[in-house]
Amino acid sequence: MARVDSDLFDRLEQFYDALPRPWARVEEIGSLILFIREGEGWPYYARPARGSHTPSAADILETRRRQRELGLPESFEWVHETTPDLLAVARSAGLEVLLAPLLSLDAAALVPDLPVPGATLRYLDPTADDFAEDLRAARAVARLAFATPPHRSPLTPLTMLTALTTPGEKPLAIDPSGPAERDAVEPLSTESVDHARAMFATGDYTTLVAESPTDGILAVATGQRHGDTAEVAGVATLPSARNQGYASQLTATLAGHLLRSGAGLIFLAAGDDDTARLYTKVGFRRVGTACIGEPAAVPL
Repeated sequence: MARVDSDLFDRLEQFYDALPRPWARVEEIGSLILFIREGEGWPYYARPARGSHTPSAADILETRRRQRELGLPESFEWVHETTPDLLAVARSAGLEVLLAPLLSLDAAALVPDLPVPGATLRYLDPTADDFAEDLRAARAVARLAFATPPHRSPLTPLTMLTALTTPGEKPLAIDPSGPAERDAVEPLSTESVDHARAMFATGDYTTLVAESPTDGILAVATGQRHGDTAEVAGVATLPSARNQGYASQLTATLAGHLLRSGAGLIFLAAGDDDTARLYTKVGFRRVGTACIGEPAAVPL
């Protein structure tokens, strides 16, 4: 694991705590903070309050009850190095925890912008007339990609909608979701598009896509920033367009953009060790572990 600055984890805590606040209301439950999104969009999570002691199992169970009451996913996120005792507590409270490699950018090792086969890279423009359609297509790519992850992804409820294999069987063929499936995803509501425009207008959010002249948007990555800390998130490629290097180059190009915009710390969380190794090839280094907890398969 790479050597890190002593304040890195404190900066990450500031980021995770601050990023949702303009778009969410906050409820404190014991030593946990539950972020509740106002309006449409991806739901937020619960996480330990900054500077608090380790949340208890009772805190987690009460937060889960409140999430169910509000119709929210029972989702928890934290950095293992900051709250190391929470892993055992979360598991005792019925959560299954994905241990996601946490990586930060080594600016000196960042690869240059390179062409991608059969596609060009561009940033979505929230002032453009076709922004609503671009946003719909980009989100559809992410939705299809995360529904059919590569076989190397962990077989857990956190990363797969259904298991692709059973013990002793060879892996099944991945659903080759492509442009037709992307284009069949329903349009976004006016409220959702307006909310995205408002987020982009702050300058803290940007989305980069790889686009084919014949097949449209094939891959996507989003940058989200607070202060001088930025995260590369939602890196996704249509299943039919995988293994073309889109995700790696999107990540590298977006990281370079964030650097030039003044971000001093750029990080991401990878779904597994194999994916993390792809990001190390473009300039990221492992610094820790991001924990993502959701209910285990057997309910309490």
